[in-house]
Amino acid sequence: MPLVQRSLALTGLLLAGWGVGAWAQGAAPAPTGQVYTCIDDRGRRLTSDRPIPECLAKEQRILNRDGSLRAVVPPTLTAEERAEQEARERKAHELRLAQAEIQRRDRFLLQRYPNEASHQAARVAALDTVKVAMRVSEGRLKALAAERKPLSDESEFYKGKPLPPKLRQALDANDAATEAQRDAMANQEAELVRVTRLYDIELERLKALWGGARPGSLGPLPSPTAVRLAAPAVSASGGGLSPVPASVNGSR
Repeated sequence: MPLVQRSLALTGLLLAGWGVGAWAQGAAPAPTGQVYTCIDDRGRRLTSDRPIPECLAKEQRILNRDGSLRAVVPPTLTAEERAEQEARERKAHELRLAQAEIQRRDRFLLQRYPNEASHQAARVAALDTVKVAMRVSEGRLKALAAERKPLSDESEFYKGKPLPPKLRQALDANDAATEAQRDAMANQEAELVRVTRLYDIELERLKALWGGARPGSLGPLPSPTAVRLAAPAVSASGGGLSPVPASVNGSR
């Protein structure tokens, strides 16, 4: 066979062989100059010039021909695995935001209260606001009691008889206003305890920050709702208050 014919035949065989190999792999060859490598489920190290099907669920490393690392291909995740990964990433993001907020508020506390005297002044002002409201409620209760006396005296004339509608209406209105004012006073007394507890918690935190603790290192800030829900019960007579548990968390 002439030399030219033999060369053409050899070229045809090589092209045919390349086509069969590419068809068997399902894709054209990967760019030259890189190697995929991974460890399969049986602990074997596999290498290829293209992504390795046996390691789709595992990390694959892409190496240059000299063995240096070019890139890392993460494992292919299932829909469930992707959902779990996204949930973990969301949680981590939320934790980072929460930590940043803790740091921000700690820095704000240090800026607002550079020393204990400034914090005590703020405590006194906050408590005075509640105490003023309590004095107003006390005055209103006394006024309602004074308004009721002549109504009660008048009702004595109707013992065993129906009260006149106007008198009955006046007594009912006085009773409702008195009950509402007593409820308001009970809430004010509870608020007095809540504000006191909040400033106690805040002062404890500030002492640590003044002492050198890093902002954000003291854990989550107290929740106002937690302190409100855990506030001690106030007796109906406005008497003594139960102590607030030391574990309560709260903030203004």
